[in-house]
Amino acid sequence: MSVHHRQRSIIVTVALLAALLLPLAPAPAATKLTIGYATVTARLMPLWIADEQGIFLKYGIDAQPILIRGAPTLVAGLASGDLQIGRTGGSAMLSAVAAGHDFKFLASFSSRNTYDLVVRPNIKRGEDLRGKRFAVTSIGGTTWMGVLLWLEHLGLDEQRDKIQMQVVGDQGIQVQAIENGLCDAGVLDGAFSRKLKQKGMNILAEYSELTKLLAGQSLVVHQSFLRQHPDLTENYLKAEIEGLAFSLAPKNKPTVLKAMMKYLRTDAAGAEDGYLDLLRGVDRKPLPSVEGLRNVQRLLKLRTPKVGDLKVEDVIDSRIARRLDESGFIDKTFAAYGASLK
Repeated sequence: MSVHHRQRSIIVTVALLAALLLPLAPAPAATKLTIGYATVTARLMPLWIADEQGIFLKYGIDAQPILIRGAPTLVAGLASGDLQIGRTGGSAMLSAVAAGHDFKFLASFSSRNTYDLVVRPNIKRGEDLRGKRFAVTSIGGTTWMGVLLWLEHLGLDEQRDKIQMQVVGDQGIQVQAIENGLCDAGVLDGAFSRKLKQKGMNILAEYSELTKLLAGQSLVVHQSFLRQHPDLTENYLKAEIEGLAFSLAPKNKPTVLKAMMKYLRTDAAGAEDGYLDLLRGVDRKPLPSVEGLRNVQRLLKLRTPKVGDLKVEDVIDSRIARRLDESGFIDKTFAAYGASLK
């Protein structure tokens, strides 16, 4: 070996040893995001799974999901900046925008009705609901909107038929209110409606009878947050989409059922019901639904006339969701987990 080659070899060796002795550069700190959700439902599994399986951390996010009981309180948290991300329905958000808040709908993880109409045993027909009390999470929330859609489907009107909306809490508490007779009816996901059926209540109508779209379980942010943190917002949506793919992959069902039992506070049978709700209730490609939001606007403006002045397209910002779809990110993520897009 020539002197030149020996010197070069020594230099390379010394450089490698120096690199090994240097302390490793610390990994970039994950950005903390506080995510508010207003109700407990199987359709939130993408959020919970992304948190539990470390998917948020993969995208540089230190996620802090928090249950905020009631959509109006969640809206206040987003407006103040205490919450950076909202997972909620369209009615409270449209009301907030009509009141002057600059919120944007970025994605919709559930645009189909998933609520069965559950009633106490003495109610046999739609007309029997006149003068009765419906359990809801909040006035302006997603279950409230579900009640309005069911009433419309049955030819009933909240004001004309003297139907009362009773704010009691999330679906778990609504079950108790109906069972104990505090309320006469409610609109509930299958995991909860089947529980009441086992206790003698009637399912007056099943979710599949109501085909109109709505804006349920949407991803909402303040416009200022989106403007200041576009990449972070995109990474958040990527993480939830991956959480969705994980949740829908058959091989991961045992993990998802365990999470169902934890978050829905139910037993193994209830978790199976929740899993069915997940399969039937989530959109595989969570693009915001203009039609669903228009349905919300149509019914909401009867109570809040200013909502009728909004242009729904201006409230939606689908650029990130469409980019993830058109780039193939959603398809590739589902394929990687073995989940079906159908």
